[in-house]
Formats: sequence, C-alpha cells, structure tokens
Amino acid sequence: MLDTTQNVFIVIIALACAFFLMAAMNRYWPAERRRAHNDLIGWQLSVLGTTYAVIVGFMLYTVWTNYGAAKLNAESEANALGNLYRVAAGLPAEPRARIVELTRNYAETVIDEDWPVMAADHIPEGSHRLNQEMWKTVMAVKTDSMSEITAQDHAITELSSMTEHRRIRLLQNSFRLPIVLWCVLLVGAVATIASASMFGFQNTTLHTVQVLVFSLLITLAMVTVADIDRPFQGTVHVSDAPFRRARIDMER
Repeated sequence: MLDTTQNVFIVIIALACAFFLMAAMNRYWPAERRRAHNDLIGWQLSVLGTTYAVIVGFMLYTVWTNYGAAKLNAESEANALGNLYRVAAGLPAEPRARIVELTRNYAETVIDEDWPVMAADHIPEGSHRLNQEMWKTVMAVKTDSMSEITAQDHAITELSSMTEHRRIRLLQNSFRLPIVLWCVLLVGAVATIASASMFGFQNTTLHTVQVLVFSLLITLAMVTVADIDRPFQGTVHVSDAPFRRARIDMER
C-alpha cells in the first residue's frame, strides 16, 4: 500500500533515473554521433510507444473496472444489510430484536474494524462472526403466521445476498495484478524511455525536458495502476460511506 508521499517519492526517483540516463547517454554517446541513426530510432520508438500505450491502457482499464466493481459490491452489501434491518420488523419479537441488534453491530464493525483491517492488507474477522450469528438467529425463527413466514423468507434472501457480497469484498481485497504483468510494465517503461533518450537533437536541454516529461507521464500511469489495483487501500480506495449511510438509516 502506497500513500501520497510514497507515490511522489517514486515519481521523483523515476525522473532522477531518466535524467541520469540522459546524462550518461550524452557523455558516452554524444548527440552528434546519434543523429545519423534518428530514422531507425524513430521507427523503434514508434513501435515501442504504441505497444506500450496499449499495454498501459489495458492495465488502467482493468484496475479501474475492478475498482468500480468493488465499489458497487460494497453498495450492494450495505443495501442488503439495510433491507435485512427493515424486513426484521415482520419477525416475532425476540428474533426481531436480535436481528436489529446484529445489523447495527454489523454496520459498526464493518466501519470500525473491517475497513481499517483491509487498509492494512489483512482479512477482517469481526463481521464474519456477526454474519454467523445472523444466520443462526434467522434459521431458528419459529413462525406462527403467513406474514412471519414471508418475513423470514425475505430475511433469508437479504442475508444470503449480504453474505455473498461480503465474500466478494474479501476476494476483491486480496486480488492483485500478476507479477508477470508488472514485469511487462516495468520493462516496457525502461525500453520506451531509453529509446526516447537515444534521439540525437542539437538542443540537448530541450531533448532532456521532453524525455523527463515523457518519463513523468509513464511513471504517473504506473503509480495510478499500482494504487487503483488495491481497491481498499492506498490514496484511491473504496469508501465505507454505504455502511455509514446504512447506520444512519438504522438510527432513524
């Protein structure tokens, strides 16, 4: 998990590496000698740049899609929790009071325990215990009327949905891009920046600035992929706002 300071540090290190690469290139292979190969270098950079742009675009699309799915799943889990709280009104007095208590505790636990634990890249356990208690309570309900039978059936449906979304949330928290894809991103970034550095320009300062800007764009894209790849951690993460809204609705 990287915070904003670490992201900025990575960007600075990447720009420093690009600058020293340019300095070494100009020292050991002067621009005057590279100028004769500009046609070949330009063709190579065009192929590399296009290929790498497609790869980065695919990675960004993948992690952003996963992030959106994680956000939607959290909303669905909170909605199912709120529906279970409301459906409990149709149950007999004793299980109704127990379900109301458990749903409120579940919202509190998800906010106070699950989200901080997931932010630390661990698996939360508090909400799991409450989920098991909900199942025991709902399945033990003794119904005496059709309305109570209907309420129990709806409670089981909402609890099943909530349980499913919770399991998906834990899977989404543990999912990461494979190491091989990160290797492709890193090798592609180095190859593309190195190719851009090989051009032989008369104005060395302008060429250096262009390479640094190019390196900045590539580094920002990679940092963005790394941050969004962890939907419940880092600078950009799924908020616990759905459960806070559900808790407010229960208090009303």
